Amino acid sequence: MSHFISLQNASEMTARYRAHRLQITIPGQQGIEPFALSETFDRSAIDTLLVQPGCTSLRIYYGMDEDLNVHAILVASDEDNADILGSVNPWAQEEQSVIVEMANRCPPLCPQPSELNQ
Repeated sequence: MSHFISLQNASEMTARYRAHRLQITIPGQQGIEPFALSETFDRSAIDTLLVQPGCTSLRIYYGMDEDLNVHAILVASDEDNADILGSVNPWAQEEQSVIVEMANRCPPLCPQPSELNQ
């Protein structure tokens, strides 16, 4: 299966999302905009996920913070489609998870205009 789409298809999809995202509300929470237009992750965070032993893919989960804002949560996964959630550090004798979240959300930290965000 190819994961690639055309710029036109991506542009149509992001336009549709922008047009409808504010219609998705949480009962009793009117005025809250839980869905960002985009989230930007530093390359170093993505590289840290991808260089983990056994990593063959990147998985995106969606979570919600205390203010009911939806966030992408990124983890590596292996050839068996299992999440790679941590490895034991033999010197520290503790589990260390590599899970990425803390992206720059738009709004308020939006990228320069492009065909995907106008």
